[in-house]
Amino acid sequence: MSGRVIVKQALAYDNHDKRMHIAKAIVNGIAENIYFTLYHYYRHGKTELKDYLDWLRKDVKSMLLKIKGINQLLALEGEIWGKFYATFKFILPEDFAMLKRVKRPPDNPINALISFGNTLLYTKTVSQLYETHLNQSISFLHEPVERRFSLSLDLSEVFKPIIVFKTIFDCVNNRKITVEKHFDKKLNYALLNESGKKIFVEEYENRINNVFEHTKLRRKVTYKTAIKIDGYKLIKYIIEGKDFVPFSLENKQ
Repeated sequence: MSGRVIVKQALAYDNHDKRMHIAKAIVNGIAENIYFTLYHYYRHGKTELKDYLDWLRKDVKSMLLKIKGINQLLALEGEIWGKFYATFKFILPEDFAMLKRVKRPPDNPINALISFGNTLLYTKTVSQLYETHLNQSISFLHEPVERRFSLSLDLSEVFKPIIVFKTIFDCVNNRKITVEKHFDKKLNYALLNESGKKIFVEEYENRINNVFEHTKLRRKVTYKTAIKIDGYKLIKYIIEGKDFVPFSLENKQ
């Protein structure tokens, strides 16, 4: 079975319509999970989020229907994340301001947290997909890159709002992590110190191992297991043609 899945995965990548179906499903999943991550704050009085939430709920779906190429899709994905980062001024304290996303190297505390959290999630996604029969060098949204598991970059995207950013928001807003105590002053507060890393990893592990009732499987699973389940969903799409819908925080499946 392993060999057959890898071959069919490669064929799906080469088939434009199939690749676009998978890639669009991932971008739609990102938008939906950002929506429900932020809706918590909207319900608790952050009405400034309404325009972005409406855009995610209505405009993104109509835009996805019109997109024909992967570059257009990547542009929309970038816009989704860019608008998301712009909401941080409404939900995080000023010392965790997001001026722009800077990855290599991070240039301030919030970028440091995002990069660290994304790395943790990527590593966990690699290990979860390793248990499936998928070839992780064959991806659908991100371009395959030598010596990188691009498929893990793809499938981790929809979990970032749920796992990485919920962890960040909880740590920052509940002052479990502060700029003064948990970042390296010598590096312009752009790197977590050992104490900060320990706290963040503990909170991240608590969240990714959080148990919920999976509505389709009708049993309790963790978010970590949900990542692997998305891998199996992809296999079913490739082999059986069953629709690929990444994990949804709203539907819990």
